[in-house]
Amino acid sequence: MAQIKTGTVIADKMQKTVVVKVDSSIKHPLYKKLITRSKKIMARDDIGVKIGQKVKIVETKPFAKNVHFKVVEKVG
Repeated sequence: MAQIKTGTVIADKMQKTVVVKVDSSIKHPLYKKLITRSKKIMARDDIGVKIGQKVKIVETKPFAKNVHFKVVEKVG
């Protein structure tokens, strides 16, 4: 099953690729406090999104060495 993630575009300098920052919240195993973890994911961009926009990305076949996700739609 392909992963679907939501994040914010933080870079769009490349021609068909954007960098999306995806935040996830986990609970600390000992202290039970919510911790926010973030990850930068490179995604194929065919719809032309800009920096600061929220997007939904889905896992696909590899487009390049580091690009394994594709931008599906803009969110909000």
